[in-house]
Amino acid sequence: MISEQQLQDWRERALRLEGEVSKAIIGQQDTLRMINVALFARGHVLLEGDVGVGKTTVLRAFSRAVGGDFERIEGTVDLMPGDLIYHTYVDEQGKPRIEPGPLLRHGERLTTFFFNEVNRARPQVQSLLLRAMAERSVFAFNREFQFPHMTVFADRNRVEKEETFELAAAARDRFMFELRMPTPVDAATRRALVFDPDFYDADKLIERVAAGILPWDELNQIGAAIQESVSASDALVHYVMDLWDATRMPHKHAVRLSGVDMDKLILAGASPRGMMALVRAARVVAWLAGRRHLVPDDVQAVAPAVLGHRIFFTPVYELRRAELAEELVSQIVEKVATPR
Repeated sequence: MISEQQLQDWRERALRLEGEVSKAIIGQQDTLRMINVALFARGHVLLEGDVGVGKTTVLRAFSRAVGGDFERIEGTVDLMPGDLIYHTYVDEQGKPRIEPGPLLRHGERLTTFFFNEVNRARPQVQSLLLRAMAERSVFAFNREFQFPHMTVFADRNRVEKEETFELAAAARDRFMFELRMPTPVDAATRRALVFDPDFYDADKLIERVAAGILPWDELNQIGAAIQESVSASDALVHYVMDLWDATRMPHKHAVRLSGVDMDKLILAGASPRGMMALVRAARVVAWLAGRRHLVPDDVQAVAPAVLGHRIFFTPVYELRRAELAEELVSQIVEKVATPR
């Protein structure tokens, strides 16, 4: 049983974690907070962003601060499911050898797994990743390998479309958050990134971050305790149910998008898994704010990251997903009545 004092101590560690990562990363404070929320909500994250905005550096910084082991794999069109499990080579005696692959080589110490350009990998590879995300285990070499503390981060190549395989609806739904990591717009931040030599060497940046400030193998336990410690009023429950209803039938809540037939927009709204993710993440936001109860602001803080990739459009509108999803969720949050 986690005591109130332990929850407070963990909250201080969580805030320190965010502060440590900020020593290496500038101009991405919203992204850092959301990744921190995902860690304690025990959810996986799909990152969106232009090339070179620092996604890998952010994840390496979090991995160093959290502790445990970090692994990265590149999505390519020739990647096969077995490449995540094992790799083969010929040793110095000319004999074939088989060694554990990136998912297995760290055992239960694997805490951060980064799949770069996941949409370049074939659907078979994505399917194996989904199972690893859902069950935090795989079966190989006649035994089950478990990595119970793993958080998966993936990003998509949004520039090139050739030899890519877009994530299926079920794949997107496995990610708690889809986060957009923007190119900084603040003039001082942009100037520092371009002209300050400190930002030229990612390894030196990572060294600024204190290592292993969390007992990483206790994250699951503390994550469960956070969920139990933050309550929701009846009014808040009704509010979340209304949000869910609005993802399926936005026209019922006076949601309107310019140039869109709202009756023909939605193929499927957010899933039960998605709404559970919404509440789990909102509870962590409340906990980080030092509260033991949910307020609408907690839900609204995470709604865009949780819901945008979980609302599925009819084929005529699916090609406009990038522009419509963000606007739709924004309208839902604005139009659905907020409890007082």
